[in-house]
Amino acid sequence: MSKRSATEVNTASGSQGEPRKTPRGESKQREHAADDEMGEFEDAWEDELESDEEVVDAEAGKGEDGMDVDDEVMPPIEETEEQPAAPDVFIPGVHHLGKDEILEPDDSVYVMRHNMSVNWPCLSFDILRDNLGDERQRFPATAYIVAGTQADVAKNNEISVYKMSSLQRTQKENDSDDEEDDDDALDEDPLLEHRSVPHLGGVNRVRAQPLPASSPLPPVSQPYYVASWSETGKVHVWDVRPLIEALDVPGYTVDKARTHTPAFTIGSHGRAEGFAMDWASSGGANPSALRLLTGDIHSKIFLTTTTPSGFNALAQPFSTHTSSVEDLQWSPAEPTVFASCSADQSVQIWDVRVKGRTSVAGIDRAHESDANVISWNRATTYLLLSGGDEGGIKVWDLRNVKKKGTTAPDPTPVAGFSWHNAPITSIEWHPTEDSIFAASGADDQVTLWDLAVEQDDEEAGGMNATPEGSREVPPQLLFVHQGQKDVKEVHWHPQIPGAVISTALDGFNVFKTISV
Repeated sequence: MSKRSATEVNTASGSQGEPRKTPRGESKQREHAADDEMGEFEDAWEDELESDEEVVDAEAGKGEDGMDVDDEVMPPIEETEEQPAAPDVFIPGVHHLGKDEILEPDDSVYVMRHNMSVNWPCLSFDILRDNLGDERQRFPATAYIVAGTQADVAKNNEISVYKMSSLQRTQKENDSDDEEDDDDALDEDPLLEHRSVPHLGGVNRVRAQPLPASSPLPPVSQPYYVASWSETGKVHVWDVRPLIEALDVPGYTVDKARTHTPAFTIGSHGRAEGFAMDWASSGGANPSALRLLTGDIHSKIFLTTTTPSGFNALAQPFSTHTSSVEDLQWSPAEPTVFASCSADQSVQIWDVRVKGRTSVAGIDRAHESDANVISWNRATTYLLLSGGDEGGIKVWDLRNVKKKGTTAPDPTPVAGFSWHNAPITSIEWHPTEDSIFAASGADDQVTLWDLAVEQDDEEAGGMNATPEGSREVPPQLLFVHQGQKDVKEVHWHPQIPGAVISTALDGFNVFKTISV
């Protein structure tokens, strides 16, 4: 726009020839002032009354009923129906962050979302049972976990019990005032408290003993065991029940003789460290008896059981794998059966009653690379999940797995997904929904899946067409959670439906989505 002088502006505006709109009643006041004037004076209205055409007649502005009517009728203001532009959705493998770009979470798809930082990153954690009830839906939520650190020096490592409280519902921009007054919708920061015991060496994996569903937390006088796989080659069993009590009861004094020394140490693996570990309850006539499996990088699996007098580590290993044992899972239906996966690409099925300690069935080439993780479905007990180093996720029907000694080929997975583009680091079935599972990968993704979802081609219509250069999203992929760096493990909370906790290099995430 060009600049003009004040004189030019006044001249231009005055040459329009348009009448100025006068406030109602002002013209009458001017007429009365003209009748009563005596002598000469400077008329304040002189400029406006220079022309008869510019005089605004007040009477002309009235309707037949004497009411004031504006000569100039403004058109009604129409509310715009234009919606704000939707934010761009970042699809891993399709989009790439530029320099100085960061991902912003869309809180409209989260029921709850919290980030928590800790002193040292935790490679592994497990969720502890509490006395706050099952099927919890109200907010703020509270969760208890146990984790093992990866500190800078071996002596600085710890086993920590964390209490995550004040986990509020996620605030959304379109929340009404009424919702803001609700206790479930308070905008407060979560609280993270912990009690720790020293642990020599980094913790490769930590697992808590199983407790029956809907059973209360054991009284403080009884143990609540947690096992830790140390990088030193030892597996330690700890009693963490007093640590939970110290988080809940102000002034409670922990008996260090009970908590700071392992209740039992398994030395069967020598100096070979490992990652694979899983607990199970013996059930049946002796539900309090526990069984602990541990697998090391030298392909050996050892079984440790409990007796009324304590723990008993069996000396003879289970040995069929030819490389590092990566994960172990007890069968939820048969107390003597377990599964394992290995860097030798296989998944093996075992029965502890078989002499010779060799597997009874298996999938020799379950993945194109290392088989990293497995999960056994607790509701549909013939389904097993596996995740590989190549990023693949596979679902196996164990009824089709070939028995040892037969020449049958490996079974075909009932489902397979190649969404992740880096090794799968963790995988777990939903505790009650037999078609839903969660997975995490070294590509910094936590994904939620539902095998029951099938895309209807008629309803999808044109959505089936994948634009050039983009990536097809499997209909079974419900949700992609991002924002963490180097995600290592993910677990469903068994007492808070749909709640997921994940650990990564930069701490813990606790979230619940609208999808599950």
